[in-house]
Amino acid sequence: MSIDDLQKSSFQRIKAYTQPQLCTSGDWIISFYAFDPVQGKLRRKRIRVPPKFERVRDRRAYANGLMDRITQQLQQGWNPWITVTSNQNYATWQDACSAYTRYLDRQEEEKMLREKTKYGYLRMLDMFNSWNSQQAAPIYYAYQFDYRTLVRFTDWLWIERKLSVTTRDNYVTWLKLVGAFMKEKAFCLDNAAECLKLMGKKVKGSKNRTVIPKEQMQRLSRWCADNNRHFQLACYILYYCFVRPKEMSFIQIHHLNIYKGTLFIPGVNSKNGKNGTVTLPDKVTRLLRELDVMSAPADHFLFSKDMKPGKTHVSPKQFSDYWDTRIRRQLNFPEEWKFYSLKDTGITDLIKDNTDLLSVRNQARHHSLLMTDIYTPHDIAEANDVIRHRVSEF
Repeated sequence: MSIDDLQKSSFQRIKAYTQPQLCTSGDWIISFYAFDPVQGKLRRKRIRVPPKFERVRDRRAYANGLMDRITQQLQQGWNPWITVTSNQNYATWQDACSAYTRYLDRQEEEKMLREKTKYGYLRMLDMFNSWNSQQAAPIYYAYQFDYRTLVRFTDWLWIERKLSVTTRDNYVTWLKLVGAFMKEKAFCLDNAAECLKLMGKKVKGSKNRTVIPKEQMQRLSRWCADNNRHFQLACYILYYCFVRPKEMSFIQIHHLNIYKGTLFIPGVNSKNGKNGTVTLPDKVTRLLRELDVMSAPADHFLFSKDMKPGKTHVSPKQFSDYWDTRIRRQLNFPEEWKFYSLKDTGITDLIKDNTDLLSVRNQARHHSLLMTDIYTPHDIAEANDVIRHRVSEF
């Protein structure tokens, strides 16, 4: 017998198998035989069908789908005694989603993930599941979270939903994270999203910031002064102190020191997890006095219900909600001018006022001057007078 014949014979023996059968007496077991090259004979393989279904027909549908999958793999040359595949691969997609949600919850508890980020991921998961449920053949098992499915989903986001390049790329980034989770937890053999490409082009060293023009900032200030001075205070703290909305929602009265002109941001509430102290400009401390917020109990939140001091913590979403429902409508602000745009506007205006970048960095609590320099508009770059007029003996 030639070497080719021997190789062909060995390959045929390795491919040898029997059709999967379901036994429902006692525990539901799917069994089949596959050739074990180590023992040189067919060997029985058993896979238990989980008893977690309320209805028998759902459990049977799961078992039938599992047998179809096993048969397909056997036909393609898979051998359970050569490639050991975890039973996790046969878990349902819903099981994988539940595990992923618990994983995000735990990350948030350990401060490894921001609350806003977690809910953003969950919204993307909801979008994927909504799309999946409308497909002619929706994925049911975890292993079906494959590259072709993800390509169809991202194409749907871009072509059918007409989402922006940035939003589509945000989904791709999220899918890569989900794919890594699925692989790590043995729901899938590979990260199906690894080959997905980002469409947008990032320009290093610059940031496309939406800055609100000065005359519109004046309109905003006048409107807030006439209609809601507590929201004006929130705008001031974001614009002058660069305190993020989530951090603002956790400010308590004892964090404020209007005599020293400082605001303390505990690390447990900050984005970078570090304690920080920022300067309160006179305009902010004056408004704090006028609103008499310092008379509230020390442990009360500065922005509770209706953005007034109170003992109840309120989600930072109240700031953006008020901006979208009142400010945008009353002042006819475009979509790109968001509540968070006040922070970008404040940093840019401070730099335009020739404030040194080190002071801006400290106020913004950036980790480096490189981050602060991203906000510097190129149209204000000028010669440094100290360097320009320096006299030397050389």
